[in-house]
Amino acid sequence: MTGLRDDAMGGELRSLLTGDVLTRETAGYDDARRVFNAMIDRHPALIVQCEDRTDVAVSVAFARDHGLEVAVRGGGHSVAGLALTDGLVIDLRRMNDVSVDPVARTATVGGGAIMADLDRACTAHGLATTGGRVSTTGVGGFVLGGGTGWLDRLFGLACDNLLEAEVVTAGGEVVRAAPDSHPDLFWALHGGGGNFGVVTSMVLRLHPLPASTFGLLLWQPERGPELVRAFRDLIENGPDELGGGVIFLTGPAGEDFVPAALVGQLALAIVLVYAGTETELRRVAGPLFDAAPAGQYVAELPYDELQSAMDDPPGYRNYWSAEHLHALPDEAADAFCAGAADMLVPSASQHVLFSMGGAIARGPADHPVPWRRASWVVHPFGLWTDAADDERGIRWTRAVRAAVRPWSTGDVYLNFIGDEGRERVVSGFGADGYARLAAVKARYDPANMFHRNHNVRPA
Repeated sequence: MTGLRDDAMGGELRSLLTGDVLTRETAGYDDARRVFNAMIDRHPALIVQCEDRTDVAVSVAFARDHGLEVAVRGGGHSVAGLALTDGLVIDLRRMNDVSVDPVARTATVGGGAIMADLDRACTAHGLATTGGRVSTTGVGGFVLGGGTGWLDRLFGLACDNLLEAEVVTAGGEVVRAAPDSHPDLFWALHGGGGNFGVVTSMVLRLHPLPASTFGLLLWQPERGPELVRAFRDLIENGPDELGGGVIFLTGPAGEDFVPAALVGQLALAIVLVYAGTETELRRVAGPLFDAAPAGQYVAELPYDELQSAMDDPPGYRNYWSAEHLHALPDEAADAFCAGAADMLVPSASQHVLFSMGGAIARGPADHPVPWRRASWVVHPFGLWTDAADDERGIRWTRAVRAAVRPWSTGDVYLNFIGDEGRERVVSGFGADGYARLAAVKARYDPANMFHRNHNVRPA
């Protein structure tokens, strides 16, 4: 009976839309419900593939009138699986247009665009803004969650570059959120996530980026403590143009620069991303190049190609977490390195230390992103294929957090974690930020329709 009811509702809704409605009986349904994290296996009653903001507004009203739980799906990962529900999924992925104004240095981005869409459009004009660290990240969820990436030390967090947004509210109203229009909502979108409505488009500030260089240097893992210290000192005394991270990973096969001794084995990588030329990067990061890497890949790349250099394909089982650190003394560096010993190898898992600081720390203190004050972030990024490894992978991720907690700020970038409970959600916004967000939530979504997220409950 459920399937028949779903089909009936789907037919009713389909007649109101430009886009498509998928039910369990519709061709393409299984592909449409698949998310990045293979641990997630949900079967929505309805998936609405929206073509425009009108489709979104109609879908919101339909879900409200029929008592259906709503999830909003942008273009990206949704590691916690919150982009799916047993009710109605508002799928924005067809709304992925990006238009660039090279004179104003802005990009207008559809709510379903991924970084590849944004970066491709901007690179053609020698422009960029802070994006994620892979090309498959959804722009909407990334920006609304704060947004940290390779260029954030130079350009600030992604939300610092948000100039305005078009939002469909829980009441079905289409509003413009900007400094001069719904300023409370505009503030909330700078890190408050998808709590306040469906963002159908946004305008982002762009910056000149005439050249960009990617470097990946590899060593045996036992050199970790020495090289983490070297990377720390380089970043803390280097220019904002330099970003990157330390990553323990399984040495990849099929790459000429990877020594045979590291293929399929635990390896230490340092990723360097520089807003400039390869010559400049080699000069700025000279101490690392002088540290005798076992293998290296360095190239000037257009930013859209650079962004895809570390892409992971979908289909893995995922469990991620993070701790933000106020400093990285030698003891913290050693604790981070020790955490690599229990990582699943071989697997696609990564044990990551990302640099922060620079323009991140100088950004607006008013935004609900308290983690911007951190100097470093430890990000155990678990990916594997066999369900039998779930317990071990999750245990490793949690142990990494525990090991570095003595240096933690207590804040967390929520885009880096799954569902870790209420306390962690509040930590993502800060107590004061959460209280202010709850008041905005009460105005725009008093019934908490949009709760499939790191949820802020209405005050």
